[in-house]
Amino acid sequence: MESGSPETSPSEQEDSPFAAACLRAEKTALHLIARAEQNVSGLSRKLEKRGHDSACIQTVIARLCEAGLLDDRRYARLWLGVRINRQASSPRRLFAALCSRGIDHDDAEAALKETLDDETEQRLLERYAHKLQLKRTNGEDDDSAAACRSLRYALKSEGFSSAVIQCFFDNSE
Repeated sequence: MESGSPETSPSEQEDSPFAAACLRAEKTALHLIARAEQNVSGLSRKLEKRGHDSACIQTVIARLCEAGLLDDRRYARLWLGVRINRQASSPRRLFAALCSRGIDHDDAEAALKETLDDETEQRLLERYAHKLQLKRTNGEDDDSAAACRSLRYALKSEGFSSAVIQCFFDNSE
């Protein structure tokens, strides 16, 4: 053995290809994170699609979460912020969409609570109610009590809070 060259044990020699594969997966993951906020499920899927080994993916994901570079709750809050400002949706549908993206139920629920303050929920409800009213009446005005009850029920079933629904109907009178 030449002097100055480090000796490697057989286990270190076995670990070397794994470490190199993890480094490649981490480089890809960091590139994706630099482009846009990611969540654990989505990033894992993207790394797998690019041919990275599942053991490496788990190692990289754990390291990125530990470093704070990957956070499902942060992803959920950011995703909700964009979605709430762009679309007329409901809390129930937003929750379902987060879960379909691989966000854990507890993280999705917490992100909704953190994102939907009363004012934001009120704006969301107004847009969503308008969308529902257009669908139900095909643009015709219907002021009947039955239509109001039906709308109130629909909004409640879509996850809007009772207080925000009441405020909406108080302001509509």
